[in-house]
Amino acid sequence: MKLPFIKETPLKVPYTTPNVIGILVNRLTTLLDEMAESRPIVVVCVGTDRSTGDSLGPLIGTSLAKYRSPHFSLFGTLENPVHAMNLDDTLIEINRRFHKPFVIGIDACLGQVSSVGSIQLGIGPVRPGAGVNKDLPPVGDIHLTGIVNVGGFMEYFVLQNTRLHLVMKMSEIIALSLFTAIANHAHLSTSVLEQTAAADNL
Repeated sequence: MKLPFIKETPLKVPYTTPNVIGILVNRLTTLLDEMAESRPIVVVCVGTDRSTGDSLGPLIGTSLAKYRSPHFSLFGTLENPVHAMNLDDTLIEINRRFHKPFVIGIDACLGQVSSVGSIQLGIGPVRPGAGVNKDLPPVGDIHLTGIVNVGGFMEYFVLQNTRLHLVMKMSEIIALSLFTAIANHAHLSTSVLEQTAAADNL
């Protein structure tokens, strides 16, 4: 029997943490099982490849695209990024194409020096552009963000001068964790449907 959903505190874990992928997969799978149910899963990776720090989302999207998974739809890659100029149109397209989509918003963000390199997972939308004072629409039923550099001063310059190594490592971890969790959720959902069908035939 599915347990009632309990609102969990946001997860914040440094990318260097041992078993970081396992930690993310467990929390993501729980959130998907409790919140997504049978809704179509849509992953929106926000960012641009014109800025090293802001390329986290498109890098994750490009990695996810390689899996060619039938279990989710994807927006935002290095080739076709989702950014400030087309975010509104992208969200309109998602709501036109999918019935009650469960959206996972992904973006880079800035934070305190002690948090740089941390991956955050929480309920509710990501707010793109908040770190650079842009007023953009919120994205996602849940969100995944990577803290790529220090915020609070000359944010555009800081994003431009973020280490690519950090962004690449975080993108690999997030992409693999998300793909694994969605696959786990899809497998569980299929098993439940099969069990229900079998019970109906008794």
